[in-house]
Amino acid sequence: MLKTHLKVKVQPKASANKIAGFRDGILVVRVTAPPEKGRANAAVIALLADALGVAKTSVRITRGHNSREKLVAVDGLEAAEVEGTLSTSG
Repeated sequence: MLKTHLKVKVQPKASANKIAGFRDGILVVRVTAPPEKGRANAAVIALLADALGVAKTSVRITRGHNSREKLVAVDGLEAAEVEGTLSTSG
């Protein structure tokens, strides 16, 4: 099965949920949820899944659960497809 890993930098408590694009190879994601009790992580997963058109279960945080910098795995899509889609979102 295809699996893509993506470095993500999260800005919690932002004014809107938004994928801000890639900066130095790291995807910048802004979410309105606070970084409490996994709310920001859940918001990141939901936002990425929606933008990529995949189920939330296909997107998971593999590293950095308690950090702004995370490693996210996306099942079922190639890296080029993920980067192309997320570069044009937002």
